[in-house]
Amino acid sequence: MSEREHPLRPSPWARAAIAVLPVIAASLLGQLVTFPSLVPWYAGLAKPPFNPPNWIFGPVWTALYALMALAAWRILGLPPNTPGRRVALTLFFAQLALNILWSWLFFRLHSPLAGLLNIMPQLLIILATIDRFRRLDAIAAYCLWPLAAWVAFATVLNLEIWRLNG
Repeated sequence: MSEREHPLRPSPWARAAIAVLPVIAASLLGQLVTFPSLVPWYAGLAKPPFNPPNWIFGPVWTALYALMALAAWRILGLPPNTPGRRVALTLFFAQLALNILWSWLFFRLHSPLAGLLNIMPQLLIILATIDRFRRLDAIAAYCLWPLAAWVAFATVLNLEIWRLNG
């Protein structure tokens, strides 16, 4: 039986959908609450001097989401019975859910503290995901390092915004 014909492996189209659609949903659900809160709420917050300009977030998150989808797609391409695959994907989708939740906590609830309480475990789950992906596919793990770096930066930024406005 060829690799393509494995009965438990998703088809290439199903694999792409499972990898891409949740990432697109995360992006859209985040934008849904972020954009309406940029002015006046976010604009009125005191921010640290290292706060990037608003225009940078769109391109950065677009690249990060594309890399996230690629990483998930690679792991989904492994046979379903691959040891560690299920845990790796569970961690991936858990960090994606926390990613969505952060926007709702920070922007929708106007709560830097709630965002901070979300983003700290989110970063830890991203690091755990990288570790699990690394055991299965090095390229998939490398795809998530920019996400970890950005979320680490966002954690410090979130902390400072909370500190300055708390």
